[in-house]
Amino acid sequence: MESDQMTPLVHIRQHLNETSNLPLYQRLQRALRSSIEHHVLKPEDALPAERQLAADLEISRITVRKAIDGLVAEGVLVRRPGSGNFINTRIEKNFSKLTSFSEDMKARGRTPRSVWLKRSEGTVTPDEAMRLRLSPGSKVYRFNRMRYADDVPMCLEYATIVASCLPSLDAVDISMYDALEKAGNRPVRALQRLSALLLNAEQAMLLQAKEGDAGLAVERLGFLRDGRAVEFCRSYFRGDMYDFVAELNAS
Repeated sequence: MESDQMTPLVHIRQHLNETSNLPLYQRLQRALRSSIEHHVLKPEDALPAERQLAADLEISRITVRKAIDGLVAEGVLVRRPGSGNFINTRIEKNFSKLTSFSEDMKARGRTPRSVWLKRSEGTVTPDEAMRLRLSPGSKVYRFNRMRYADDVPMCLEYATIVASCLPSLDAVDISMYDALEKAGNRPVRALQRLSALLLNAEQAMLLQAKEGDAGLAVERLGFLRDGRAVEFCRSYFRGDMYDFVAELNAS
């Protein structure tokens, strides 16, 4: 594996020096993400001090600070005053960015996988028809699965996809958004609703938690560029593993 062959500094320098038109701080962000994704930097690892990283890479400390600030804002890194910058083990999901679970996990150096509970095809229920703006009798695919990061259960997901947006029920493997993108039907915007709940017995069992533990429920309705709804998804997260964040401004 690449992580066995390279030190973090060598990996970062190699990716930083790749030909790119991106600003230097964005190239550094990409290099750091790559180090995390390839497990060169592992969960709970500390980054070198900003001053040392700047000296080793022969770039300005301002550039290093700007790159790290961006990764902290995304939840990839976490700052611990007096200790430094660390790979974040608690998942912070940016509520303002439409990314898949698999993309979120890979960006944090975690390995995503799914365990299928059920996948089926059928016609819309009245609730699905209303949310997806479909006519009664319209065909949909339903995907129920457990989502894991490094074999830790993170999320219980129930998704309904408009059948015309996928070539078949078996098109979805690890990432539903990858399958939708290949079909030219990846959502470009979504409405999301977040609420707190106490996990019931079934949810707790699947998430390896205790009944009554705090959880988070997220409903997402995804839309294509032309305004058509493509997915309706209900997800249940362990409250001790996930944080949802959003950037707010006054404009």
